[in-house]
Amino acid sequence: HLALPVVALAYANFAFLSKLMRSAMLENLSADFVRTARAKGVDENTVLWRHVFRNSLLPLITVAATLLPAMLAGSVIVETIFSVPGMGKLTFDAVMGNDYNLAVTALMLATLLTLLGNLLADLCYAALDPRISLG
Repeated sequence: HLALPVVALAYANFAFLSKLMRSAMLENLSADFVRTARAKGVDENTVLWRHVFRNSLLPLITVAATLLPAMLAGSVIVETIFSVPGMGKLTFDAVMGNDYNLAVTALMLATLLTLLGNLLADLCYAALDPRISLG
């Protein structure tokens, strides 16, 4: 009973991230460091996975960090269509019913998800890019 709502929430984000990743990969394939690696005789799989893919993940991580709270906002529509009780509809009903305690709690949860997404993005940046250090 949850398969279709999950697919509906994830499909738009997946399509957007796929298009972003494709454009980043195409942009990095023509970069100087890729040409240099190929000129040195590095294997094509190594060039693609270690150089191009790794550098293409940086813009993807930036966008993916904002998707956690955005999925909460988009869930209102999906929950209404599929008649699934969830946080999105609960927050909407709290705002419309002037239930300030519940509305503030839901907004605090969205804020916490935003902070968590940014923290995960920073940790992923440090893992992927050697120029970035956490200390």
